[in-house]
Amino acid sequence: MKHRLLPAALVPLALALTACSGSPERYTVPDAAVDGPRLPVAWRSVAIRDVSLPTYAASEEIYSRSASGALTSSSAVLWADDPSRAITRDLARLLARMTGAQVAAEPWPFFDRAQATLEVRVADMLAESDGTFGLTGQFFVAPDAGGRNRAVPFAISAPIAAPAGPAEIAAARGVALRELATRIARTGLR
Repeated sequence: MKHRLLPAALVPLALALTACSGSPERYTVPDAAVDGPRLPVAWRSVAIRDVSLPTYAASEEIYSRSASGALTSSSAVLWADDPSRAITRDLARLLARMTGAQVAAEPWPFFDRAQATLEVRVADMLAESDGTFGLTGQFFVAPDAGGRNRAVPFAISAPIAAPAGPAEIAAARGVALRELATRIARTGLR
C-alpha cells in the first residue's frame, strides 16, 4: 500500500473536518523511542526552564500554516496538555534517556543544585503547508560553575504522514522534539 501526503492545501481542511464531531478531540504526542548509545554530556544534572512558545503555539489548539501563510486552527482539535508544560516534560524525559543525566523541569526537585540550566525559546511550531511539522528557535545552556555558556539556533522539520490529520501532526511533533533533544545533547550539553 502506497502512502502519500495530502496536498498542502488539504491539511487545514483535514483539521476542519475533524472539528465537525461536536466535543473537542484531544491529541497527545506519542512516546518517542530513543535509539542508539547514550550521548555523553558534560554535566550529571540539568534543569530545564519552562519552554517558551509563541502565543498561537502555547494555546491548546493545533495550528497549521496554509499555502497563503495564514495560521489556522479549530477549537474542536486540541492538544491534550498545555503545550509548554508537555514540551518541557517531553524534553526532560528524552534528554534523561539519551544522556543518562538527571534531567528535570524547574523548579528543580532535588536537594543538590543542577549543574547546568537549559532554556528553550521556540519561535515557530506548527504543521506547515508543505506537509511537514516545523520547529524553530534557539536553546541556551548555562553551567552553574565552570564551562561556557551556549546559545544555539535550531530549525527542525519532520514529515507529517498521510492522511495529515491531528494524530499525524502529533506524531510529527514527537519526531521533531526527539531531534531537538538529540541536538541539545550533542551541541549544547557537551
